[in-house]
Amino acid sequence: QDYYGKELQTSKDLKTDVCITSAGPLPKVVRDALERVHEEVVARYYGCGLVIPECLSSCRILDLGSGSGRDCYVLSQLVGEQGHVTGIDMTEGQVEVAKKHIAYHMDKFGYRKPNVEFLHGYMEKLGDAGLADESYDIIVSNCVINLTPDKRAVLREAFRVLKPGGEMYFSDVYASQRLSETVRQHRVLWGECLAGALYWRDLYSIAEEVGFSPPRLVTASPITIGSKELEDIIGDCRFVSATFRLFKVPVGSGAGPGQVIYNGGIVGHERELLFDANFTFKEGEVTDVDAEMAVILQSSRFAKEFLIQAGGARDTALQGCCC
Repeated sequence: QDYYGKELQTSKDLKTDVCITSAGPLPKVVRDALERVHEEVVARYYGCGLVIPECLSSCRILDLGSGSGRDCYVLSQLVGEQGHVTGIDMTEGQVEVAKKHIAYHMDKFGYRKPNVEFLHGYMEKLGDAGLADESYDIIVSNCVINLTPDKRAVLREAFRVLKPGGEMYFSDVYASQRLSETVRQHRVLWGECLAGALYWRDLYSIAEEVGFSPPRLVTASPITIGSKELEDIIGDCRFVSATFRLFKVPVGSGAGPGQVIYNGGIVGHERELLFDANFTFKEGEVTDVDAEMAVILQSSRFAKEFLIQAGGARDTALQGCCC
């Protein structure tokens, strides 16, 4: 905790480029929202780019490791006054910065009452912070799960507080192999988000064990370490910054492969929706999807954005809601 907010006073104090890696190009609506965030909140934020999913209007969102609140204040604008954003962070100093600027942002956004709250707590113990079962539509997290030694507990708690059909959309650092104890105990490597990196294959096994659908990779980019001293300690291990989607698919919601047509109604993604590394949906075009994707679209907040049909071209029975 001392590394964030004490040794690091601003993002310029970071010793590697791990925590300034972008998760991908940002729609204009997100860029505009970021410009309205207070400069101190932005300067005291140490996450990786911006981790903002789509289709957020009126959603309840939880940000794990919310830091100074930058992403929360962006999300606050995207969910609208009828939505709500909760940020939780283990570092009291960061939570204090976030809370200090609530009134400023609500006034700037033109909201009559706050739609954000910030809690001091641990993402492995969301119940201790008073977060109830099935209380959020979406969970986001920006390069912080690597900072906890118990990733399984984080995913278990995330699964618990998500509503059926809810999504966990998060960026983090992953390693090409399981890390040695020397690397895991290195203070700077820990603070720079490397020493706690999960072996990427373990994410898949933990997600399945907890109950999530298989992780869907959105973007990934290799990490460059700009320090010879740190490179020598790391050895031949390689790291990537990656964004994944996990869905809490309702039990008994099995379906076969199908075809979908994107209606084009999502703000900032009207013509094209890059859902993950395998699926980009274009407005009005028929796209074949596997059974896993069909279930995700049918059971999640995306159902109203698609015309969903079962089977192939010869089987056109409507299986989902369309708007």
